[in-house]
Amino acid sequence: MVSIFNDVIGPVMRGPSSSHCAAALRIGRLARDLMDGQLNEVLVEFDRSGSLPTTHESQGSDMGLFGGLLGWDADDERLPDSAKFLADAGVHVRIETVDVGDPHPNTYRLTLRSSQVTHSLIAISTGGGMMEVIELDDIPISICGGYHETLLWTTPDAAARVAADVTHQLPVDELVQLPCRGQMLIQIKSSQFVPQAWIDEQMQRGDIVSARKLGRVLPVPSRRDMSVPFTSCAEMLQYAAGVQTSLWRLAVEYESTRGGLSDAEVVQMMVRVVRILRKSIASGLAGTTYDDRVLGFQSGRFRELMQSERLLDAGALNRIILYVTALMEVKSSMGVIVAAPTAGACAALPGAVIGMAEALGRTEEEMAQAMLAAGMIGVFIAQRWTFAAEVGGCQAEGGSAASMAAAALVTLAGGSLQQSVAAASLAFQSMLGLICDPIANRVEAPCLGKNVMAAANALSCANMALADFDPLIPLDEVIDAAKHVAERMPREHRCTSLGGLAITPTSLAIEQSLAQRKSAACGQGCGCGVTGQRPIAIQNTG
Repeated sequence: MVSIFNDVIGPVMRGPSSSHCAAALRIGRLARDLMDGQLNEVLVEFDRSGSLPTTHESQGSDMGLFGGLLGWDADDERLPDSAKFLADAGVHVRIETVDVGDPHPNTYRLTLRSSQVTHSLIAISTGGGMMEVIELDDIPISICGGYHETLLWTTPDAAARVAADVTHQLPVDELVQLPCRGQMLIQIKSSQFVPQAWIDEQMQRGDIVSARKLGRVLPVPSRRDMSVPFTSCAEMLQYAAGVQTSLWRLAVEYESTRGGLSDAEVVQMMVRVVRILRKSIASGLAGTTYDDRVLGFQSGRFRELMQSERLLDAGALNRIILYVTALMEVKSSMGVIVAAPTAGACAALPGAVIGMAEALGRTEEEMAQAMLAAGMIGVFIAQRWTFAAEVGGCQAEGGSAASMAAAALVTLAGGSLQQSVAAASLAFQSMLGLICDPIANRVEAPCLGKNVMAAANALSCANMALADFDPLIPLDEVIDAAKHVAERMPREHRCTSLGGLAITPTSLAIEQSLAQRKSAACGQGCGCGVTGQRPIAIQNTG
């Protein structure tokens, strides 16, 4: 069940792509837990027809996955060097491209070995840092990271007895029994792990053969009997019919119901996000450097010209462009950002909200209210479709960000619920068909321009909605239309670096130059992630 802080605003992370870095890190964390932290070898396989064979290194899948296998968080400052740290831990990694026909373009196939045990898992990155383990040791399973998961392997004749006993040990939210390699796998989802003392007792009796505990990786936990007041924009408008309320207040009600939180807790969670974002903007404006990137520090020059009034006068829009640029530069230099709704589209929404709020003299709590309104629109997108460019092109990232930002700006202006929704629809309509074609296979350009365009589009559509322009098409139908467009979009235009600007001669030359620079640096032992003679062996057979 979609959560604003799980699926839409977040995670707090480092790296160029949330569907690559943050999701891969969460998959790695679960894989580490599955192996009880004991790893000698890891085989990573990517399907040739997916997006990952051409993007896993340059867009941060390797960095994130290795960090997760080390047990790190998504904002750990060591992430750019995670390959080096994993090698130093004695873990041998091999990456291969295979022909298996995986239906999802962001599919990770992992084979994990220690001196005692071997496990395999298949997981998918679904966009914005969200993921799901869909297979474990050749058995269909679902692990999305919202629960503490206890996995118990039992003898077949003891499974029913163990399952009955465990339900008396703690409040179990869900229990599933699955046949597994001549044994029974009991999967237990709960807000806490099954007590270790009880597990030890059952193992001494011979009923439990082995056990693993996979920790929760999402900020807002799942629980039994979760509910939300509505799941679509149409349902929300019907729910609020005849009531004078705002989009941000409905967002608070939604998230408090979904997560079992108080209204004040929801608002304070978003205030903390706003503070992280403002700190990231300041970091970007102070100047950023990173070797493996396409664009340099540009926001400083923009600020200089803006302050000396040497740019065309665009009012608050220039401040918004400045903040969008600063956030994108932080992302590309491996600084801390918030995926809102993704890392590739991390700047349009917060840049627009914080830039406009500062121009209007608004407080951080008012910024948080606007971000919550945006989060509510994002819930409807996530519920019906995706944020992943690998599935939907940049219309799924930039289009979603523009839609969310437009609703947020109307909220800042004190507009009505209906005007917020109209702005979201207008902004999304004008972004349909947008492809994802990162230059030099880095999530920098034309991503910067698309984030600026999304923010400018949001501002225009917010003003149009405040003037009661008619969006004509309801938001839910616009989201469905975007999904249908994506189904007809070539794979080459969905974040594979196989089409559009990504395959222009200049783009290919930049990519080759970056690769040569990185290879030369790694030959000197820089620890950037390409391993050279280190004990970790990463090879792409594709």
